Amino acid sequence: MWNTSCLDWEKRLLEGRSLVPDLPLYREEADRALRIFRRLRIPDVIGRPTNAEAAGPWLFPIVEAIFGCYDVETNRRAIQEVFWLIPKKNWKTGASASIMLTALILNRRPEAELTLIAPTKDVADRAFGHIDGSIRLDEQLTKLFHRQNHIKTITHRNTGAKLQVKAADTDIVTGIRSAYIMIDETHVFANKAQAHAIFVEIRGALAARPDGFLIQITTQSKSPPVGVFRTELHNARDVRDGRLVLPLLPILYEYPARIANDGTWKQPKYWPLVNPNINRSVDEGFLTRELMKAEREGTQAMALFASQHFNIEIGISLLTDRWPGADYWLDRADPALTFHEVLARSEVIVVGIDGGGLDDLYGLAVLGREKETKDWLLWSHAWCHDGVLNRRRSIAQHLRDFEADGDLTIVTDIAEVEPEIVGMIAQIKDADILGAVAADSEGPFGAFVDLLDQIEVTQDNKLLVGVNQGIRLMRAIKTAERRLASGTLRHHGSRLMNWCVANLKIEATATAIRATKQNAGDAKIDPIMAAFDAVDIMTTNPDPKMAPAYQLFFA
Repeated sequence: MWNTSCLDWEKRLLEGRSLVPDLPLYREEADRALRIFRRLRIPDVIGRPTNAEAAGPWLFPIVEAIFGCYDVETNRRAIQEVFWLIPKKNWKTGASASIMLTALILNRRPEAELTLIAPTKDVADRAFGHIDGSIRLDEQLTKLFHRQNHIKTITHRNTGAKLQVKAADTDIVTGIRSAYIMIDETHVFANKAQAHAIFVEIRGALAARPDGFLIQITTQSKSPPVGVFRTELHNARDVRDGRLVLPLLPILYEYPARIANDGTWKQPKYWPLVNPNINRSVDEGFLTRELMKAEREGTQAMALFASQHFNIEIGISLLTDRWPGADYWLDRADPALTFHEVLARSEVIVVGIDGGGLDDLYGLAVLGREKETKDWLLWSHAWCHDGVLNRRRSIAQHLRDFEADGDLTIVTDIAEVEPEIVGMIAQIKDADILGAVAADSEGPFGAFVDLLDQIEVTQDNKLLVGVNQGIRLMRAIKTAERRLASGTLRHHGSRLMNWCVANLKIEATATAIRATKQNAGDAKIDPIMAAFDAVDIMTTNPDPKMAPAYQLFFA
């Protein structure tokens, strides 16, 4: 009865219809909530109109669904969660404030706690100001509530229920035991180190409070989705598409893939599809001007503009001094390219290695030349010491995500890494297709060289090659980008490598270029540098049946 999937969401979106599926709402509860919501006044708009006068009609079915799923006889809510993805300027903060005030009015639980978590102190101040202003503009509500601006708290004088507004960037939002929770901008909140634990606490609280809800209202993130935000977004999409059954209502104002990917979304006629409050809180002229500016400023500005105002997910954060190959990287992904698939399809393989100290990733690249097409096939993996999670907290969630994907191994002893890599190299050598093992000529590979010697991969037989870095790697960098552009270099499409490619920065010298990191310390690029090491040797057209033509050795 309470199936919240919306299999026809694309059709609904293109026709301008509500994204709320047909639900067996408790009509009395839905109508009562909507009457209250529509009556509330907006304090910071000229004329101080009611929500009924100022909000677009698209919003009202969402309000009905949030409150109309409550069964007053059992005090249970059939839909306990809402994930609401909507671009900036679509009255997101005002809607969330009004919904929480409506919940405070309708709540039946004595001494209930309600919490609105805003992304920043400034947004928290605005959200509380909206709630406080709506109360001040209504004589009955003024009598009903006690307002404490200094602690951003509203108390219901009859039930004792309290609504608090907190800022995720300043307040400590652990220990949440609220019955009603609104998270504004999940993608920002998810960057907090304890975000995963907080979501566990929130859902644990809801288990004991079946009358409560968790609502997330958010725009797309300004970088590829990561951590809790990525998980919540993907769960919502799966519920919408019927792949997952949860008591969750997904309201996702995002384009079908064909419109998002081919640039069709730039046409103004498609803007209202994901900006339902256009020509109310969203100004079409503003979007036109910002689109023009973003197109002039380049790919990075366009990606940011599209993510925030049209909910187009960023795949790779394309910066102005990015590696040119990044423009083609996502299009060359082939998830079928596992290690064993590359091994089976290749006539020769070059293994690239790059890694530094305990603060770095240990990158492995397996680059094969396909037997029939002569295309290059790339598979990568990385390892890191668990100490990196504490030293580099800003990327800790990224690393955990890559580990969950199976593309990164987090170890307690870095000595575990090299025997595993040598084992894979031995498989390639046993297949008689090892062209060479290519490694940073200045890397700390003493023990690694000793292990390779045991499987007869040495400098003497030219199966172990030191690759010079800096501007001397220019040949490999440019070869890789040309092959990506032509489609003759494909990779297995891991998020780890997407991230490393996004972190890669190209610096020009007087006569050459060199690859470096966008941000020193946190932005890791070791796996893509390992790939460049392998490319450098593959450009010499190695043949395991003939003596190698290259003469590059460790310094």
